Amino acid sequence: MAGLAGEGLPLIAIVGRPNVGKSTLFNRIVGSRRAIVGDEPGITRDRLYGTAEWGGRQLRIVDTGGIIPEEKDFIPAEIFRQAKVALEEAAAVVLVVDARTELSGPDLELARLLIRSGKPLFLAVNKIDSSKQERLIDEFHRLGIKKIFPVSAEHGRGVDDLLDGLVTVLPAAPAQAETTEDTEDTEEEAPNPRRLETRVAIIGHPNVGKSTLLNQLTGSSRAIVSPIPGTTRDAVDEIVEHNGHRFRFIDTAGIRRKGKTHLMAEKLSVVMARKHLEAADIALMVIDATEGVSGLDASIAGYAHESGRSVIIVVNKWDLVMSGKKKPVGLAKAARIQEGKRPADRAAYEERLRYGVKFLNYAPVLFISAAMGKGIDGIFSTLEKVASERRKRVTTSEMNRFLEHVDFERASVPAKQQVKIYYMTQASVAPPTFVLFTNRKVKMHFSYQRFLENQIREAFGFTGTPIWIKSRARD
Repeated sequence: MAGLAGEGLPLIAIVGRPNVGKSTLFNRIVGSRRAIVGDEPGITRDRLYGTAEWGGRQLRIVDTGGIIPEEKDFIPAEIFRQAKVALEEAAAVVLVVDARTELSGPDLELARLLIRSGKPLFLAVNKIDSSKQERLIDEFHRLGIKKIFPVSAEHGRGVDDLLDGLVTVLPAAPAQAETTEDTEDTEEEAPNPRRLETRVAIIGHPNVGKSTLLNQLTGSSRAIVSPIPGTTRDAVDEIVEHNGHRFRFIDTAGIRRKGKTHLMAEKLSVVMARKHLEAADIALMVIDATEGVSGLDASIAGYAHESGRSVIIVVNKWDLVMSGKKKPVGLAKAARIQEGKRPADRAAYEERLRYGVKFLNYAPVLFISAAMGKGIDGIFSTLEKVASERRKRVTTSEMNRFLEHVDFERASVPAKQQVKIYYMTQASVAPPTFVLFTNRKVKMHFSYQRFLENQIREAFGFTGTPIWIKSRARD
């Protein structure tokens, strides 16, 4: 079953038309830059959750995409659907409007929609940066909402008054309402969620099926899915319990080459996607089977490898390759040549794929169809294995016995960079990091390091995770 961090806490939904400052208010309340903020309308598309504390109360906040009722375009319609889901879950609603923009028909229609919902409703008139501007709120009485608060989300002005009003109408959260005498027993039995939780970032270039895969993995329609590349801009996450294992899935925005990120939102999404990747334990690198591995795919995979994330390569849309239903459109010349030679055989396809990302020789490769839901269980079992391998620790005595049987003569290393290894120890896990104690201080030759890494994998496994090796001269 899928769940969200902070589930059980009263939920406050922040809604409004595009570009009125919802995400800025969300960031102000939760105290972080979870949502992308900018001047371009419609930046937030998926709904983002966060938690906050106010007046001794724990709160759960959701930032929705900009609502335009009855909008016919696909993306705004999906945003409206996502916002409606958030409204159904909410204990209270904050409608955000821009004090510097005149009221229009959609504003009145949205206010009527929210009033009819019967939920406690608050109006945050945003961009009131000084007391002199408070008269601007007068026009917004026309919306028929009694609880009106002038705020400046950017500067924090008036937000405390808004939160004071919100906590007075929220129901007590079950976990907070009960102060049982069995607290100590519960704490002893419950495992530490942060210690057992595996964070999984879903990465890949735009439109390879990351959001569809997230929806399959979590059993939800949390992320907006569309045929329009770059639909996901913020990173959304969801927690799944599977066979006693806890996974937090993060669907990062599609990463594009810097030269193609013309819009500010896309540029910011690249930065935030890399940030979320570095906060993850495992990366699911999604490849479009109908396109094969591109240079951009290799670059994205390189982000994960260099930052020490474990990696699982997921070849999506494999059903289209097997059936021959789809041919790539608008591919570069190299990709068109590859299309002409592409085998439908998995082994041959994997060989070609690994040639494109040679540095990920340790990463398992899975073939799936996210749209059809095929191969999803295989992802969970592989995640469990890779998470375990990432945290594996080898004792120093085991490492020294291993060293005794390694034939270092097979490693072709220039004489000036050859060293004598006294012993070896594993210094840390996630990723597994080994320290070699040698007779002299010299930078380890690349081929020597690769040879030793392969020997370690052959002896101990470490499937799906990079291995870091450091050398230290013994004094």
